[in-house]
Amino acid sequence: MGAQLRVYKRRIRSVTATKKITKAMEMIAASRVVKAQRKVAASAPYATELTRAVTAVGTGSNTKHPLTTEAETATRAAVLLLTSDRGLAGAFNSNAIKAAEQLTARLEAEGKQVDTYIVGRRGLAHYNFRERKVAESWSGFTDEPTYADAKKVAGPLIEAIEKETADGGVDELHIVYTEFVSMMTQTAIDGRLLPLRLEEVAEEAPKGEILPLYEFEPSAEDVLDALLPRYVESRIYNALLQSAASKHAATRRAMKSATDNAGDLITTLSRLANAARQAEITQEISEIVGGSAALADATAGSDK
Repeated sequence: MGAQLRVYKRRIRSVTATKKITKAMEMIAASRVVKAQRKVAASAPYATELTRAVTAVGTGSNTKHPLTTEAETATRAAVLLLTSDRGLAGAFNSNAIKAAEQLTARLEAEGKQVDTYIVGRRGLAHYNFRERKVAESWSGFTDEPTYADAKKVAGPLIEAIEKETADGGVDELHIVYTEFVSMMTQTAIDGRLLPLRLEEVAEEAPKGEILPLYEFEPSAEDVLDALLPRYVESRIYNALLQSAASKHAATRRAMKSATDNAGDLITTLSRLANAARQAEITQEISEIVGGSAALADATAGSDK
């Protein structure tokens, strides 16, 4: 019994230490997700207005540009997948990877060759383990991305969209990331960054709102050339912030669940330890009573 009691006590100490770690990680994630939410809210208006400006230029001119003009026959597409550098976030990474794989399968079914770009060590490890080709990857900034990180990611993608497909360029640019809906809900979504669907942007605008009129100097094509990198960078930056906020929320939820489970396990182990202690005490009392009875019988026999 004593050995079993020691085992229970050792497990209780181990689970208690784990509970302290998960509780600390929960609190850290809770503080980070608030900061990430503020950054998402701050970046959204800029990205939205820039998209509207691009839409106004695209609808107000007949210029053929990679930003607004679809290829007659698209043969190559680039998919940017946003994951995290660290785990302990429930199904956060697996949901994003699954959405990227579904998008890739859909594009390949349309006869397009897909180049995959990945942000985050988790996504890269998934593709490397399965020996899938990755055009380029980035890591080390997924928890707190900056605009400089977005520019670094956008650079190769902009080069690919500006190249001819015969020279290794792409006709379309898609992105897969996790959208932050609330502290309890984060959804992996995919969207097409380029070419920009002008009709969809127009539908998202408030009804009755008239887009501002622009005069292009020196030309609409030059304006679109200047807006192309800004548009891609702003959209990727907003997606990175959304993904970071979602990851922190998922980590907080996962760590809270782990903390609660650790508490339940400690309660169960404490009950088992108490039962083992009671059994040990009962056994000792039985041994004492039995020894006393044997001693009394021996004394009575010697007296006779």
